[in-house]
Amino acid sequence: MNIHNEIAADPQTALDHFEKLLSLETDCWDVHAALASGAPGFVLLDVRSPQAFEGGHVPGSLHLPHGRINERNLAAYPPDTLFVVYCSGPHCNGADRAAARLARLGRKVKKMIGGAEGWKVEGFALEKGAEVP
Repeated sequence: MNIHNEIAADPQTALDHFEKLLSLETDCWDVHAALASGAPGFVLLDVRSPQAFEGGHVPGSLHLPHGRINERNLAAYPPDTLFVVYCSGPHCNGADRAAARLARLGRKVKKMIGGAEGWKVEGFALEKGAEVP
């Protein structure tokens, strides 16, 4: 099928769709720039296993596996805190699971598309060997 023969969304439908995506997702470049600014305005959560986190994670990220996201583990953060979550990459749904858990708890959340693999593809270094609480 030729793309020109397919039905395309009207501009308002496209705008609504892409604005919604931007409200739910961010990318590695934007996260990197925000972290470099020194005042990112979010808490970056690596939601992978302890072994994956120790093997290399985004500098400045905190380790909180998606299965451990609960009120008790978020108690230190004000209710209006924005969390940005990531997992290994597009082949992994851990960030989606984490985002759903955070949203169920009434927390603001975005997913960093690409995850740790996307971070490396963009040319950014992962930090290794950090202690996992």
